[in-house]
Amino acid sequence: MNLTGGIVLFAVIWFLAFFIALQIRPKSQADAGEIVPGTPAGAPADIKLKRKVVATTMATVVIWSVIATIVLSGTVTLRDIDWFGRLPPEEAPASQ
Repeated sequence: MNLTGGIVLFAVIWFLAFFIALQIRPKSQADAGEIVPGTPAGAPADIKLKRKVVATTMATVVIWSVIATIVLSGTVTLRDIDWFGRLPPEEAPASQ
């Protein structure tokens, strides 16, 4: 994995985790009892965005570290997940 791949992997994991974090304990305006005129009653009242961004970043660092370690160590390779046999056979090293 190169630098670009690592950054893309981090971004994908971060956004997936963030979209999940947004759904944890949502509080609607109807629940809070204060509906702002012109908005639906189901609109969020207090989403605590800073707290969710920090928690998402911390969780993403842990998840990304585990995945990057597995990929960089060579424990799991592309050939390990080639379930349909689409990769060409591995070439044997040339003998001297």
